Amino acid sequence: MSVHIQPPSPAWERYIAIDLHQAYLMIGGIDAQQRVVIPPRRLDLDRWRSWAQVTLKPTDAVVIEATTNAWHIYDQLVPLVGRVVVAHPAKVKQIAAARVKTDKHDVLVLAQLLRADLVPEVWVPPQHVRDLRGLIAHRQRLLRMRTMCRNRLHSLIHRYNLTPPHGELFAAKHRDWWATLGLSSTERLRVDQDLATLDHLEPQIAAVEAELHRLSTTARWADQVPYLVQLPGIGLISAMVLLSAIGDITRFEAAPKLVGYAGLGAGIHDRGKTHRAGRITKEGRRELRWVLVEAAHNAVRTDPYWQREFARLARRIGEAKAIVAVARKLLVVIWHVLMGRTANVRADAERVAFKLMVWSWKLTDEQRGGLTSRQFIRAHLIRLGIGHDLTHIRRGGTKRPLATIEEVRALRPELRGPAAAPSATS
Repeated sequence: MSVHIQPPSPAWERYIAIDLHQAYLMIGGIDAQQRVVIPPRRLDLDRWRSWAQVTLKPTDAVVIEATTNAWHIYDQLVPLVGRVVVAHPAKVKQIAAARVKTDKHDVLVLAQLLRADLVPEVWVPPQHVRDLRGLIAHRQRLLRMRTMCRNRLHSLIHRYNLTPPHGELFAAKHRDWWATLGLSSTERLRVDQDLATLDHLEPQIAAVEAELHRLSTTARWADQVPYLVQLPGIGLISAMVLLSAIGDITRFEAAPKLVGYAGLGAGIHDRGKTHRAGRITKEGRRELRWVLVEAAHNAVRTDPYWQREFARLARRIGEAKAIVAVARKLLVVIWHVLMGRTANVRADAERVAFKLMVWSWKLTDEQRGGLTSRQFIRAHLIRLGIGHDLTHIRRGGTKRPLATIEEVRALRPELRGPAAAPSATS
């Protein structure tokens, strides 16, 4: 028996679709009765803005596919029309698979999906999330360039069976060693340029990371960063990567939704009597997966609980899968601590205080809000509801005192009241 599903009652006069390309866009639209009211046409991007202001109306609904330049177009559309939907391109292709594929055909199919309310939407990140994502992506590009240079130089050492000096191989104090290597003129040119590229990249990476540290203290992110830094395996930079990828945690109604978004959920084959869980889907934001796997490695190396959890999983599924499973479990904890603004149930107060101290050292007095390093640490411990009895941080034989709760509450009256916070479970 076939089931015919009636489309929802039309809420808009026109349903307009935009297919974005690098230098132009294809635009077309239908009305509530599915009549073509804007025949598909190609529009150069330099003419788009004036056309939109004259043609589009508040009674229009518009759909665009998520591409590199989609957010700029989205921002221009919002004040002009009644609704803007950003479509997930891969999922649209699954729904609207066709043997005939042209720009004109695609744009009308997309408009019809919008009218039927069948467009798979993506979350539209606000500007501060886009800015942070752009900065994170820029840092990754710089790191990749640095890694490529280092790998080429390591390869040269291996190729000629050279014995490198002790310590940081690419530090300035070892440049004389590089200069004395007996290399051909072409090889010397490559080595010198790789070293010069490293010299150029290091201050750029440092500047990007300084900006990430500054952003960590701004109103958009400052109330979330401590809840991530408290977790094993997560430092300030990885916390900012996580926040950029997640955006607004409240859009994930449950932890499995966030796991799926990261592509760390297992693919499922469930048909008839066959039920089989496969490999992780790897769908979603790639940087969220790699930072979680990196955090999982760090947590397994430094935290007793995650060491035991990894060992238990590795015996059953092997080390490679076990580290991914730890990353997935860590993401579940992240969802709980961000949603509930809670302390980790297994938080080691002194270890968390040390991480807060490292964070504070990267900040200026202004970025710490006028607090000293020891006051900054205590303020965040109060917010987390941990370390009430902690008076010092002991690391490497050094004992560093912390500010008292009373001292910090006198400076920050908003921290007065119950010091204890609920704890997140994993």
